Amino acid sequence: MKPIVILDNGHGEETAGKRSPVWSDGAQLFEWEFNRDIVRRIAAQLDDLGIGYEILTPETTDVTLGERCRRANEIYRNYNGMAFLVSVHANAGGGTGWEVYTSPGETKADAIATVFAEEAQRVFVPDGWRMRFDYSDGDPDKEAAFYILMHTNCPAILTENFFMDTEKDCRFIMSETGRQQIAEMHVAAIKRVINL
Repeated sequence: MKPIVILDNGHGEETAGKRSPVWSDGAQLFEWEFNRDIVRRIAAQLDDLGIGYEILTPETTDVTLGERCRRANEIYRNYNGMAFLVSVHANAGGGTGWEVYTSPGETKADAIATVFAEEAQRVFVPDGWRMRFDYSDGDPDKEAAFYILMHTNCPAILTENFFMDTEKDCRFIMSETGRQQIAEMHVAAIKRVINL
């Protein structure tokens, strides 16, 4: 039995603050919509490949972190431990580029995060994008005690797909090209993780 991927598209339409500035042409990115669109694109490609997945938050409203973790743990249990979680996000804080997080310490998620980092580097670096890696412990992921990473029983990673409050990044992740590249990068990594 091959593992399935749990796709977490986090945040809801009413989640405070999860949006870009309003740019000069009136455009604005809302993270709940971005996360759901990327997960929808990933899911469509996984359907075509026959790869199993579960979408953690089909709702557009905010689902608490506790409930998201409860759902993930139930899925993990239902698949007899044959699942890993990918939480998809857009970053903020005025930076630029792509990064991936795991929980602190050495876990099974580290190897998964390394695959995602390699695929992101392959796809985005040729176009001049910065990879925000931390090799201080020997691998490229950053470590943080994010709730979704700390309270799920399955291996879990969180991808931060460019910065919604940096205009260059935001224009990229609002574009069809950017979104398709991000989705395809995630799918390429998922294929490698499950050894297709």
